[in-house]
Amino acid sequence: MAPKVIDGAILMCTFGVAPSPLSVVVPTVTTETPSANILDAAPMVNIMPFGMCITPSNPEVAAATAAALGVLTPMPCIPVTEVWVPGVPTVILRGAPAVDITCKCMCAWGGVISPTFPGQVFVDYG
Repeated sequence: MAPKVIDGAILMCTFGVAPSPLSVVVPTVTTETPSANILDAAPMVNIMPFGMCITPSNPEVAAATAAALGVLTPMPCIPVTEVWVPGVPTVILRGAPAVDITCKCMCAWGGVISPTFPGQVFVDYG
């Protein structure tokens, strides 16, 4: 089994220029670091900006690039995301499948967001 993704995991977007931490917000205080489920994908709540966005499918980048006479002009990243896929259906956290290192989250502008570090170290002694 791949390692679960937890609060503070490092994410990267294929069209972002900088990594960003995942924020897992849970309603109760616990001594354990909270693990993510597939619903922990809200923009600006769970998934923060990745610095600048470099895809022309982002309307802000397209407008800035057009204003620069076709020279690609990155603009600040504002993620527009859905749920994580595929999730781990055998591990349910807070009513939804868990997120592991193999899961992806799509941005509306075409970027693929994936964990580059799950926030925990997984050692397989098997």
